[in-house]
Amino acid sequence: MLNKLFKKTKYITVSQQALSDIHDNLNKKPSIPNGMWVKCDGCGRILYKNDLKNNYNVCQYCNHHFRINAKKRIDLIIDRESFCEFDENMTSVNPIEFKGYENKIKDMQKKTNMTEAVITGRGTILKEDAVICVMDSNFMMGSMGSVVGEKITRAVEKAIELKLPLIIFTASGGARMQEGIFSLMQMAKISGAISRLNEEGLLYISVLTDPTTGGVTASFAMLGDIILAEPGALVGFAGKRVIEQTIRQKLPSGFQSSEFLLQHGFVDSIVSRENLKNTLGKILSIHSKNR
Repeated sequence: MLNKLFKKTKYITVSQQALSDIHDNLNKKPSIPNGMWVKCDGCGRILYKNDLKNNYNVCQYCNHHFRINAKKRIDLIIDRESFCEFDENMTSVNPIEFKGYENKIKDMQKKTNMTEAVITGRGTILKEDAVICVMDSNFMMGSMGSVVGEKITRAVEKAIELKLPLIIFTASGGARMQEGIFSLMQMAKISGAISRLNEEGLLYISVLTDPTTGGVTASFAMLGDIILAEPGALVGFAGKRVIEQTIRQKLPSGFQSSEFLLQHGFVDSIVSRENLKNTLGKILSIHSKNR
């Protein structure tokens, strides 16, 4: 009688094969295709790439603006089928015979499907005509070599010839070390061309995107009649650690961000990517009516 009292009731029998299948399923990792998700550098959240793309490559949670390539920026800013590219086949040579430079250029051209770190051309923004230069940080960090300088200078001269406003989207790590002094010369060359543009009374809008550093910041990036910036963009000349070690002082929080520059009067306005096309279109419209 006591045996019946403490006897366990068997409700179901699980075979060894079934137990083995359950164990295998628990150990299996979920199959997620590569390239569908990306981690936000701003807030650390994992974002679905399609959602990010539909939101102008801006994080919906923290408003972090991801870097985008020149062709994608042109698609976002320029009216559809209105862009006509200048000097698209111009490529770099090796003026100081820097070892491996030719191969580096070829690798970058294959990787980015671009000939150089800037795309220049003419197009319309909300039906307002302008000459546009868009730098791309994916091509050797947007470094400014002879071809970048030449293409931008020619674009400025084209704006003078056509009596059109000029817009330059900057994104660069600075001068290109593989071209030595030839790279540094581009700072003066572009600045001189912009001076001639100013003498003609033509508008120059500079749009600072992440990152805008080095010789680009020290020259044409900060010469705009109107200087706009994207939120959170890194803008500066030397690196933060280099400055701190030189002056032996701790720099303030947010130093070299577009918000810091706006606060100290170096930038006219910070414009989110989703509003940038409308803002530029309005500025061009006001300028053309005043002229």
